[in-house]
Amino acid sequence: MLNSQKLVIILLGPPGSGKGTLATLLAEKFDLYYFETSKVIEANVMKAKSGDFLKVGSQKYNLLKEKNFWKTGMICSPLLVGFWIKQKIKKLAKEGEGIVLAGSPRTLPEGKEEIPLLKKLYGSKNIKVVLVEISAQESIWRNSHRRICQLMRHPIIYAKETAQLKRCPLDGSRLVRRKGLDEPETIKVRLKEYKEKTLPLIEYFKKQGLRTRKINGKGSVEVVFKRVLKSLRR
Repeated sequence: MLNSQKLVIILLGPPGSGKGTLATLLAEKFDLYYFETSKVIEANVMKAKSGDFLKVGSQKYNLLKEKNFWKTGMICSPLLVGFWIKQKIKKLAKEGEGIVLAGSPRTLPEGKEEIPLLKKLYGSKNIKVVLVEISAQESIWRNSHRRICQLMRHPIIYAKETAQLKRCPLDGSRLVRRKGLDEPETIKVRLKEYKEKTLPLIEYFKKQGLRTRKINGKGSVEVVFKRVLKSLRR
């Protein structure tokens, strides 16, 4: 039996692997807070203007430069992202919330910032890591067809049942594409970043005593979600 108050689920996977959708379902099933790291980063960088900086420790970060990283599919500065994420984790832990994380950590430096904190606040045995695997071809196809809702940024998976949707079934706002971020050329950059910067986390998790459960991400949402639930029981 999983204790939702102390549970942390970390979802890893390439762009388009369904992390956001799976995180929403896991949050509902286990009464967790869905911590959308992409929204945290987006909120901090998308309104950046020339001359906007943030100092973290001894390092000063140009937020307009970070915005350009974000828009072109590059990973933002790991220690800056780690700073934002750690602030939110501390707040959620203080409020007694269990967490499902999709999109962070995405790099070793982020992992080295976040995992010790999560272990301290939640305990190693309560941290579950799931890697959702799909091919590069599948990733490109899914992302180039993906839409999100304008209001709450829900991802809408492309399927024959959703192809004709104009409005989000959850909040009624218009469905839009993420300009630039989900273009095929940008997705190729994001896949390269994922392979070079995110996958090395698996070995780090192992050294930290955290097991990574690998599942096949191809198939319907229902089928993949069942695989995730099965993996969490192991």
